[in-house]
Amino acid sequence: VKTNPKGFPAYETNGIPPEIPLISSKSAEDGNQVPSQGSGGACVGAARASEPSMPAYYFVKWITWKEKKTAIITQSENGPCPLIAIMNILLLRWKVKLPAQTEVVTTEELMAHLGECVLSIKPRERAEGMELNFQQNMSDAMAVLPKLSTGLDVNVRFTGVSDFEYTPECIVFDLLDIPLYHGWLVDPQSPEVVSAVGKLSYNQLVEKIIEFKHSTDTSQVSEGLIAEQFLESTATQLSYHGLCELNTTAKEGELSGFFRNNHFSTMIKHKGHLYLLVTDQGFLQEESVVWESLHNVEGDGNFCDSDFRLCHPSQKPTGASQPSAQQQQQMQIDQDYLVAMSLQQQQGDAPGPMSDLELARQLQQEEYQQPQTQQHQPSAGQVLPVFPSEGNSCA
Repeated sequence: VKTNPKGFPAYETNGIPPEIPLISSKSAEDGNQVPSQGSGGACVGAARASEPSMPAYYFVKWITWKEKKTAIITQSENGPCPLIAIMNILLLRWKVKLPAQTEVVTTEELMAHLGECVLSIKPRERAEGMELNFQQNMSDAMAVLPKLSTGLDVNVRFTGVSDFEYTPECIVFDLLDIPLYHGWLVDPQSPEVVSAVGKLSYNQLVEKIIEFKHSTDTSQVSEGLIAEQFLESTATQLSYHGLCELNTTAKEGELSGFFRNNHFSTMIKHKGHLYLLVTDQGFLQEESVVWESLHNVEGDGNFCDSDFRLCHPSQKPTGASQPSAQQQQQMQIDQDYLVAMSLQQQQGDAPGPMSDLELARQLQQEEYQQPQTQQHQPSAGQVLPVFPSEGNSCA
């Protein structure tokens, strides 16, 4: 990723200099990446260049949610976060249910479930004018659905946690009754910043900064610098005033979408505290890791289980650390698992009680273990001690 000395992505769009950070919030598949805070992989905002193919499958994690086994969708670094955030809200609301013991789900299956939810919506009012408006909204929403797997255009305003510049993509959240929030607000106790930013959207503010910094009017230059300083000091796209407003605005028990760092997350308010759903695929086997607290702007929240009790994962995945040899082996096994699923579905085979996918994992594991065994072959006359295999007992 190209970055400038201040750490912002260097986007070349509409003649805007690279030292100004841009949010086009076309998420996930643009090649340029901004580290996300909170839960899950990155969804990236940048000028759209080439579009690499989307992952065909996503791992499903089963959690106990309000005493019911409930599926949530996990994502890798380049997962389509708008689609996953919306689907996880519908899953946690039990508007969408996956078959028991489902381990992977395809993009097409997610889109089909989402389409069914949208088509099942009924207009709240039967007046003729409202009916026509509802029909138009439904048509707009169905046209937008394919974009959810590649990215959405979102342009925040700094005046309120629910303030976004309206785009057709927002209609999906409205129809599904999913509140969409952000926390990138100007502190009202900073009158100079309030005056410099005003009611502008992010894109409008960037244009203003460029114009005012090159003005011959010293007062405009000063105002442009103040606005630029605001963007630099809130580069995490969350301010403490915004965090306070989120706590005030979000309703108790409400599931909502949260936009930050060009990433969409699933958020909930529980007993006056905010939490983000942990969707990082690295926590797939950490059954107790479900939520991460959102209590500061640094993004180092505490992990909690499905009942919001503090928990301690075995280790927290970080983008900077390199996976161990064992983790690399497991990642390859998981990849082979997906390939086996793809081949099985292409051949039309129905999975049995003991599926071929589990067999693929077992065979792959044996393949990795074989070189290790060969390295430790005993010489003539040596006797190897016998150890119980993992998961079995030795009498």
